[in-house]
Amino acid sequence: MTKAMSVAINGIESLIDRTGKATLWIALAMIGLVATNVVLRYTLSFGSVWAQELEWHLLSALILLAMSYAIQRGDNVRVDLFYADFSPRMKFAVDVLSTVLILLVAILFVKLSLPYVMQSWSISEKSADPGGIPYRWVIKSLIPLGYSLLALQSFGALLKLLRDRAQQGKSSHV
Repeated sequence: MTKAMSVAINGIESLIDRTGKATLWIALAMIGLVATNVVLRYTLSFGSVWAQELEWHLLSALILLAMSYAIQRGDNVRVDLFYADFSPRMKFAVDVLSTVLILLVAILFVKLSLPYVMQSWSISEKSADPGGIPYRWVIKSLIPLGYSLLALQSFGALLKLLRDRAQQGKSSHV
């Protein structure tokens, strides 16, 4: 069972890692777009609704696709003030509880976002602003995708916690 768990964990971590690294390109595109928009606005007094909407579309994609990567890497904010003094058993309990809560919240967000996204798809939702982006449904589709990745990452992290705990139990009995 440990081998199957390890294969699943490695597969999940690999997918999340590749997705997270792909978001680096989104961040780079966003930086370039914002810089270009600022230069054009302040040097040529030229602005575009489409380009401004693209900024927040890229930001949404960056956040939704990178949150699972940030959790995997431990780049999320954590309060270690109390955690640092916890016993290994208490740390394990806190880690399991927090991982299960993230998993449940992610699943809830996927469930709640699907009708919202499907409605957007059904009407081919576009920007209400003239000159805006005509494919708003695309960015809304990233909501369940991003939270599905977060749920997958949380599931992988939970498997990893359980596998590591089981291995610690075996090594302490030897």
